[in-house]
Amino acid sequence: MPKKVFVYTELQLSVPFDQVPWPRMNPVLLAQPGPVRKTWLSGIGTDTPGGFYEFDGYDNARHFADVYFPTEAASIAAVSLFDMIAHRSL
Repeated sequence: MPKKVFVYTELQLSVPFDQVPWPRMNPVLLAQPGPVRKTWLSGIGTDTPGGFYEFDGYDNARHFADVYFPTEAASIAAVSLFDMIAHRSL
């Protein structure tokens, strides 16, 4: 029997479950190599969306975790860089 490989994901944002763009994400997810099952999740009290995914092997799970998920997460998140000059208080 082949070994089962699972990936857990969680986005660090708060969005009610029914407002996460699941319909847009689903076809792209299913086009990835190796998914067997998926369960989408939402944090109780935090509304942090995520998922628990089963894959057909380690390589496909690793690709999902290292390549697909960071790209998908970046498409719905924002990153800001700040330049700060520290001042010492007297």
